[in-house]
Amino acid sequence: MYLGTSPSYPSIVEALDGHDIGLMCQPGTNHPRSGWIWAADNGCFSDKWDEWRWFSWLLDRSARSGCLFATVPDVVGDHAATMARWDRYAFQVRELHYPLAFVAQDGATVGSVPWHELDTLFVGGTDGFKLGSVAKELMREAKDRGKWVHIGRINSQRRYLAFAALGADSCDGTYLSFGPDTNLPNLLGWLRHHKTQLTMFEDRA
Repeated sequence: MYLGTSPSYPSIVEALDGHDIGLMCQPGTNHPRSGWIWAADNGCFSDKWDEWRWFSWLLDRSARSGCLFATVPDVVGDHAATMARWDRYAFQVRELHYPLAFVAQDGATVGSVPWHELDTLFVGGTDGFKLGSVAKELMREAKDRGKWVHIGRINSQRRYLAFAALGADSCDGTYLSFGPDTNLPNLLGWLRHHKTQLTMFEDRA
């Protein structure tokens, strides 16, 4: 499932209505409609992040049905700082009945992730971390534990197919924000290509 942005374009709204794609939301942007598949990002990549604005936004969500997960606040590129925020905020998100997403950042290891508390492993971090061997180990562990796996910042077919082949369940990106009339058909082509690959694999099994 690709979680896009820019839900104001009619063609993207149609794709969201048909569950061809989902929507990545965050405080102040991209409000989901009833019936859409969506996820709640925390906006922590911005240096203007405000915890009360974030929490009030989660508290005010009336259409929680269709929400894949809510990301607990993290710190870009810093696993230790992300763990500190997890310890502070995870219970608050759980109390609001959202599925919890833990964002794996640089420095995370299989042994340092709170597997028993999270519902979704969100692979974030720098490109070096995301494309490295540790991220792949984390993905395998998450799948072995029956967890949902999400990949952040996917804006090319090559990366989309590469992570899909590793078992990712969803990803997000800003690809649809730029030239949606061209990029939405391209993206839907990625999805069809992946589904075709899965069908061929299942037929051979």
